Formats: sequence, C-alpha cells, structure tokens
Amino acid sequence: QVQLAESGGGSVQVGGSLRLSCSASENIYNTYFMAWFRQTPGKEREGVAYISSGGLSTNYADSVKGRFTISRDIAKNTLYLQMSSLKPEDTATYYCAAGRSPRLSGVFSAPQYKSWGQGTQVTVSS
Repeated sequence: QVQLAESGGGSVQVGGSLRLSCSASENIYNTYFMAWFRQTPGKEREGVAYISSGGLSTNYADSVKGRFTISRDIAKNTLYLQMSSLKPEDTATYYCAAGRSPRLSGVFSAPQYKSWGQGTQVTVSS
C-alpha cells in the first residue's frame, strides 16, 4: 500500500487560511482515489474532501463547500487541501487517505481507504 505523510497543519485565527499537503510514496494518478478526513476527540472520523483517481471528480462535505479545495500535483505525487475562511469548528486532526481504484463505495466510506497518514493538527481560534 502507498505510504502517506501529511504536513502543513498549525494554528490560525478565524477567517484565516491553511494549506495541508500529503506526500505519497508512489504514483497516485489513475491508481488511487484520495480524500481528506478529520477527527476530533470523541467524534467519528468525518470525510471532508475527495478526489477521484483520474482527478476529474471532486466531492466535499457540506460543511466545507466553498471554503476548502482539494487538488493534487501528479508530478510530485502530492495531495493538497486548501482551507480558507476557517472556523473554530474546523479544528481537528486532519488525515489524508488513499484507496486503490476502482472505488466501490461512497466517497467518504472510510473502510475502502487502506492507506492513512499520521494526521496533522489544525487549530482555529477566535
């Protein structure tokens, strides 16, 4: 399975922006569909943004639509999450995840993602 490593988390004030990166150990183009999830203590992991293996399809949780953008750099095998207009409720540990195509379940169905990064903390304060 592909190895994933996130970076870019940190602390930011309400309304600010952050960009998370997720470096993959091998080619992701047309091989892995990928997503960003987040989790806070005591809550289930929540799907935030998804991108298909070919990069033609994206999907977002309603809570982040219009504020977050998922993208990737195929040459660098890197996935990104650009987060803008951040809110306190965006505070969480963010994980990138990869599943080998074809995708057989819903975009945010966690069990189909066999590779996970270690997580990066995002804290939004007022």
